[in-house]
Amino acid sequence: MTIRQPDTLPFTPLVIIGAGRSGTNALRDALTGLPGFATWPCDEINPIWRHGNVDWPNDEIPPKRATPALRQFIRKAFLRIWQQQGRPEFVVEKTCANALRVPFVDAVLPEARYIHIVRNGFDIVASARKRWRGELEVPGLSYYLAKARYAPLSDLPRYAVSALKNRVAIKLGKREHFDSWGPRFAGIDALSGAPLDEVVARQWAACVSSSDSAFANMAPDRVFQVRYEDFTADPQGSLAKITQWLETPHDEDTLRAAVSSVRASSVGKGQAAAEALPDTIKSVLESPMRAHGYLDQE
Repeated sequence: MTIRQPDTLPFTPLVIIGAGRSGTNALRDALTGLPGFATWPCDEINPIWRHGNVDWPNDEIPPKRATPALRQFIRKAFLRIWQQQGRPEFVVEKTCANALRVPFVDAVLPEARYIHIVRNGFDIVASARKRWRGELEVPGLSYYLAKARYAPLSDLPRYAVSALKNRVAIKLGKREHFDSWGPRFAGIDALSGAPLDEVVARQWAACVSSSDSAFANMAPDRVFQVRYEDFTADPQGSLAKITQWLETPHDEDTLRAAVSSVRASSVGKGQAAAEALPDTIKSVLESPMRAHGYLDQE
């Protein structure tokens, strides 16, 4: 199939921005349960976003790295999935590492609209540490094959070797956690000997603070802010507000079906563990948590 030049996209890219374990998957799944919304048949497309920048030391890729060639490459990837998924009105994307490079994303997709989802930092630490330790892994080879399908062939060996080394080291007990999981913020490598909770806390804080800074300089009507706790407490109402913001409202039955799998059972699970966190780690979480109203509730 011939892919047209993507100078003007015939759909709206809807980019979900959120740190790992912030509910980006649940939000994406709810949105793509609605008519007119579609996405990639895999979890994330970080290899597409990093193509041409695989040697950049972290995920904080600056907008000047969005060269015309890379911009065209990524836009064509969006256009291709739009065609494959039946030409929906919205193409949803939720790669968590984009939380560290919103200006880069916006340089590639200036017509995009954004949903910024934030979750309580204490709950993030409790949840993300499990992923760093190799727990909560998605079972089955099909999961990894789906992600590999959309990785540029020239970059695929690098990702495959890195993933294999990480998992083998965990399985053999040579390492307690991955050397890297989720968004790679500037300075993450210097924390290789730091307590895992500190690494996780700094990762979340970097993602939220970077996103907040980027969205502060963007037209307000392009960004919808939602907290994970509010979304899970009233998923149907939250989804209704999002679709109204997008000027594509849906009836109650359609909204109810789209959010049928959303649960609030994980909310607050990190509060008990937070009491045991040292003050140095709590201080890392404090500013972004206060910015989003979490500490004000105490």
